[in-house]
Amino acid sequence: MATDKQSFYELYRQSSVGAALMDALDDLIMETRIDPQLAMKILANFDRAIAEVLQNQVRARLSFKGSLDTYRFCDEVWTFQLKNVTFKMDSGGQVVSADKVKIVSCTAKPTGT
Repeated sequence: MATDKQSFYELYRQSSVGAALMDALDDLIMETRIDPQLAMKILANFDRAIAEVLQNQVRARLSFKGSLDTYRFCDEVWTFQLKNVTFKMDSGGQVVSADKVKIVSCTAKPTGT
């Protein structure tokens, strides 16, 4: 379990759920229903909660194949851009294809603040 001093990556804020949360918080701030400081605390809780749920409760696995277009390693973060990618669930699910995919990979335990 994470401590209060441990920081979490903000990667999932760009997901559809994270973007919807940020839009809702922006609306509440604009309507002066919450303070920006409260919105920042909510986002920090979102970062922590989604990281913990993905680590502890999600057991699904998938494999993928594609052509590596570019890659980069900067500030302990790997970024891979792939082309013509196919995804397949290990449980034998359907195959899903994508023209382009961007994968961002960070260390599992970010350093504290």
